Amino acid sequence: MDLLEELEYRGLIHQTTNREALQEKLAKERIVLYCGFDPTADSLHIGHLLPVLLLRHFQLAGHNPIALVGGGTGLIGDPSGRSTERSLNTSDTVAEWTERLKGQLSRFLDFNSDEGGAKLVSNYDWIAPLDIITFLRDIGKHFTVNYMLAKDSVDSRLANGISFTEFSYMILQSYDFYRLLADHGCSLQIGGSDQWGNITAGLDLIGKMGGGNAYGLTFPLVTKSDGKKFGKSESGAVWLDRNKTSVYAFYQFWINTDDNDAIKFLKYFTFLDRDRIAELESELATRPEKRAAQRELAREVTRLVHGEEAVASAEKITEALFSGDVTQLSEAELVEALQDMPTSVVNEEEIPLMDLLIATNAAPSRRQARQDIESGAVYLNGQRETGLEFVITKEQRLHGKYIVLRRGKKNYFLVRFE
Repeated sequence: MDLLEELEYRGLIHQTTNREALQEKLAKERIVLYCGFDPTADSLHIGHLLPVLLLRHFQLAGHNPIALVGGGTGLIGDPSGRSTERSLNTSDTVAEWTERLKGQLSRFLDFNSDEGGAKLVSNYDWIAPLDIITFLRDIGKHFTVNYMLAKDSVDSRLANGISFTEFSYMILQSYDFYRLLADHGCSLQIGGSDQWGNITAGLDLIGKMGGGNAYGLTFPLVTKSDGKKFGKSESGAVWLDRNKTSVYAFYQFWINTDDNDAIKFLKYFTFLDRDRIAELESELATRPEKRAAQRELAREVTRLVHGEEAVASAEKITEALFSGDVTQLSEAELVEALQDMPTSVVNEEEIPLMDLLIATNAAPSRRQARQDIESGAVYLNGQRETGLEFVITKEQRLHGKYIVLRRGKKNYFLVRFE
């Protein structure tokens, strides 16, 4: 199947330069392409998934992707899509984050294949040695201020002001493209639609410096049908690092996808074929309450990012919380399942249930606690407890130190005994 046609079906193409020539080149030869990832944090988040998976699409089609980590441009800051200037990080911080991003990218791209192998590079290698005279005379002279002001990434910042530091970002990214073409034969840059100005600036620089034929392709920025920003959960950004966003929370983010977004996200973020996506679209239309599309989406993306075992663990935790039976969870799964729930520490060997409800703020008063217990709204480790005089002892603790307290259907509280 034609690669660009497949990407079109998935909604992954926003703009291209000279599409017919690019399509012909892709059909005739193995090309090298790249996408840049600036280390603005110590982990990638799900907003980075689309470009990473797009590189993977190209690799699966037989092409050679380069993942460029912006060890150099990360010290400057990209003004694209921002109303204010980024905080500048130290070189040590950016270097550390660069290494972490390299490790994460290796989960998605094959860096070991002899023919279609991907490469990891850092633009610090060619930006850091540049002296100011060389930068201005050999590179900067090819950019007019009028040309740069006309780009959206710069124009959108003029009202609030833009520093010369961020103003120069476009030149540095353009130089990246030139160097990758010269050093690695890289003829295609991909990026989000907000990068169109930077990509075309790179193509102009390549033309002026006699670098040869090159192309640009952008994908749409991910939006949600409800207008809320993609990539955010109630607890903040959804990271690819399981220490920043647990596997269970990651899985739940995708499970909770709105019906109006489910099929679009299946096309964006999975490699399911058209027939399977059509089946899920049909089931979503006829039996939306089954949430089959969302479940498939959650499984596929969690498998891609964290592996098969993570999917099994996330589904086990999900089922345990749905049924209320948490006794079958390992200690790690229990803590992960309830890490975003209120947690209380108790230093007593034994504690009356009534006192525990008050201590954990599960009930606002003893009167309410008594009423909740008598009405059957209180559960200990998934079991309903209606005894007003019930005392929690060491024998009831899970893994020797935890009690899972539930009030009603969804109000969970984790109690840790020390």
